[in-house]
Amino acid sequence: MSKNKQSKEHRVVVDFKQMMAENQQLYKDDVAFLKSLGKNQYEEVTYDAYVSQVNAVGTALIERGYEDAFIGVIGPNSYEWCVAYMAAFNGNNVVVPIDKELNEDEIEYIVNEASVKVLFYDSKQQEKINAIKKRNTSIDTYICLNDDSDIKLSKIIAQGEKLIKKGNTKYKDIIIDPEELSVLLFTSGTTGTAKGVMLNHRNLAMEMHGISRIIGIDNDSRSFSVLPLHHTFESTCGFLSMMYCGGTMGFCEGLRQFADNVVKIKPTIMLVVPLILEGLHTKIFKAANAKTVTKIAFKILLFIAPVLSFSTRKKLFSSVHDSLGGELKYFITGASAISVKVSRDLDKMGIKVLQGYGLTETAPIALGNSEFNYKHGALGVPFPGVKIKLNDLDENGIGEIMIKGNNVMMGYYNNEVATNEAIKDGWFYSGDLAKVDKDGFYFMTGRKKNLIITKTGENVFPEELEAVLNENQFIFESMVSGTEQDVTKEDFIQAHIVPNIEKIKEAFGKLPSKDEIKKFIEDEIKIINKKLPTFKKIKKIIIRDEEFEKTTTKKIKRHKNK
Repeated sequence: MSKNKQSKEHRVVVDFKQMMAENQQLYKDDVAFLKSLGKNQYEEVTYDAYVSQVNAVGTALIERGYEDAFIGVIGPNSYEWCVAYMAAFNGNNVVVPIDKELNEDEIEYIVNEASVKVLFYDSKQQEKINAIKKRNTSIDTYICLNDDSDIKLSKIIAQGEKLIKKGNTKYKDIIIDPEELSVLLFTSGTTGTAKGVMLNHRNLAMEMHGISRIIGIDNDSRSFSVLPLHHTFESTCGFLSMMYCGGTMGFCEGLRQFADNVVKIKPTIMLVVPLILEGLHTKIFKAANAKTVTKIAFKILLFIAPVLSFSTRKKLFSSVHDSLGGELKYFITGASAISVKVSRDLDKMGIKVLQGYGLTETAPIALGNSEFNYKHGALGVPFPGVKIKLNDLDENGIGEIMIKGNNVMMGYYNNEVATNEAIKDGWFYSGDLAKVDKDGFYFMTGRKKNLIITKTGENVFPEELEAVLNENQFIFESMVSGTEQDVTKEDFIQAHIVPNIEKIKEAFGKLPSKDEIKKFIEDEIKIINKKLPTFKKIKKIIIRDEEFEKTTTKKIKRHKNK
């Protein structure tokens, strides 16, 4: 793939329209995207071609009367998704990314709440779109990203190209106000009804500048897009950041194609949730433990790795690196806590795992580990340009994370009450609880809304106990909550547990019965309880046959699973 090797300093970007115009000159012939053609085949798309198609779509939308409109985008990660998003984002419109996993009722709620006039969609969503069309929604125009249903994206591009060739500069001449609403993101709703988070160019430009300062991304960087682009983590830290540095973005065609796709794309950086890393970690150790000789050698290498350079670790664990394309430098992880063991083991193998913290409301990063300064298990230190303080500290130094900076949202759409509850004197109240160590690194302890307060006044953070439970090899995942005993009305801790059936089968030498599994897990909990203070001991367990319902970034939806 062609790359402009000229070194370019990270520039100050006020808005993304300015950035894309500069990109068309700075990175003209460099590869912006590896566009998926299916079956692990990719087509290179240059920055010149990408920006031209974005301008064509934007021009066609204006010609059709859509300026200052709310424009929805729904579908799996793809080059076409990125064209539609950027065209709306840079056209004095408001782009509304929508989660493709939502049902018809939820999609209808969002498009009507935002008064979406144009909806770009992928043909994989056709059944839902057909259902939406029969409902009373605000949508005037449907544009299909990848086939001939409704108006096809390629037709919109062709229309825009003709207009530009005839001298139409309406889209090109648009001047972006970086303070105006440009992106409306509806929260994934882990604790209740989704709210519309209002972001602008200023919010997102600040995030890009900060990311470029803490992570070594540049013109040679390649990202492998796995997490959903409708979520601010992937869209800001993956998509927009790659555009900023002149890097290349490639797309995962699906979890079944992950292994083949990642080898083909050869990413240098990958954004993931902890669940993906934990699965990768399990797979690596399973392969290493297949034979006694390799198991012993693997343990020896892990033991000596911390005193070796990263380049040496990469050579020693070449098979791991080769399975990930051979050029991976960083995993960037967020959304939930990562196991310290997983993080440390991958570090020993020559891949840095950099955890960050943020919310949709902070565009998203507020705290982060950098490639130069990181601690396993920590959320990190304040992001460049962001102020952090802990509110209402308890005796253990734990308080609610408060955030101030240009990354903080404008507010919640059509919801002044919720906005005023969340933002006070410029500080965003996150609802997340944390503590800070002597080196300035923040560590999550839990969510304020999930906090369990016992009758004796002790605070129990479910997330801390879940981290302990999930370290157990026989527990696949867990959710901790407080409940009252029927007779004494005294609070106690209960845990909903999804067993790791494969590991339990190995321990039994066969598939045990449900009663045997429950007894086995109860015995494991007894061992765990011995290491816990009395007020944190788990008094009741509930075995689940199925995984918890989650958001698309793999956070457990507590309100739906209780």
